[in-house]
Amino acid sequence: MKKGLRFLLFVLTMAVTGSISAQDIHFSQFYMSPLNLNPALTGVLNCKTRMVMNYRNQWSPALTSNAYNTYSASYDQKVAVGRTDYFGIGGTLWGDVAGESRFGTTQGRLSLSYSKRMGGYRQSAKYLVVGADAAVTQRRITSGGLRWPTQHDGNGGFDETINPNEPFLNSNNLDFLYADLGAGVLFFNVLNKRNNYYVGLAMAHLNQANVSFYNQVVSLYSKLTVHAGGQFELKPKISILPGFVALFQGEQRELNFGTSLRFALGNTRTQAQSWQVGMWYRVGTKDTGGLHSDALILSTRFNTGQFGIGFSYDSTVSQFREAATFNGAFEFSLSYEICGPERRNVYCPRF
Repeated sequence: MKKGLRFLLFVLTMAVTGSISAQDIHFSQFYMSPLNLNPALTGVLNCKTRMVMNYRNQWSPALTSNAYNTYSASYDQKVAVGRTDYFGIGGTLWGDVAGESRFGTTQGRLSLSYSKRMGGYRQSAKYLVVGADAAVTQRRITSGGLRWPTQHDGNGGFDETINPNEPFLNSNNLDFLYADLGAGVLFFNVLNKRNNYYVGLAMAHLNQANVSFYNQVVSLYSKLTVHAGGQFELKPKISILPGFVALFQGEQRELNFGTSLRFALGNTRTQAQSWQVGMWYRVGTKDTGGLHSDALILSTRFNTGQFGIGFSYDSTVSQFREAATFNGAFEFSLSYEICGPERRNVYCPRF
């Protein structure tokens, strides 16, 4: 356990000294959105099949009906290869929309992975996983809700019937598609049923697609994700789950770090039911450069059998908290796993 914690501290130090980003969607409950985090997490689960749904609503007290709304649904499964290895396949559909322009992004993605055992035995093993994904993404803007300076009459009034004659509205790219490619790698070490650690790297937008709404080329920055975590038993029925995610994209940086406590309920041997509570902190890039505190995240999760239900709230600590009372974000996550007749007793980390 001490070696695992020292390993996580080392990786965290290396990540903080680099440069990080976030222009894409992100979930505070990243541990309940595995395929959006790293394609190498495809099929990395204790059961055979997994289905996950996520929903995030951000800054609704300040933006009301124009708040950021993000949803995601994913499916993945593992297929046994030989005696010890696995092949993973999965798919994800996510969408994001915000603002009076209803600026939105929708993506459908296919993910593949291969898990190779590097050592260990039936109930304690080290695995190296490589993964890749390919997606089709749609970006769109609805111009009907936009207001322009030329539509103001000069007397404090506004006339939406006036043609604003904006070049932007004549663009043919207010709704377009582009391809998106990514890859990732994951290493995890399962010490026993209730002690493990993992570290992963992922690179999204390898093809740096053009995402301009104008007739010009604006390439989407590639994004590097560094993440690590684990579960370490403090005493029977109580475990600590530290973790972090660092994002690097262009000049943007984002770092999430924190921990949860997991309390097993009921049978000590199976620990089929558990409840956990956690606290996380997020920092990001300021417009003027450098990093600033963004949000304090409170989370809770209940696992029973094959179901997992999670809820979190981001309490804004940046200056944007002055825009409205309780101007944060809430998330809801639901996971369901189907175990089937798996008998090989390879225990993956419990994310």
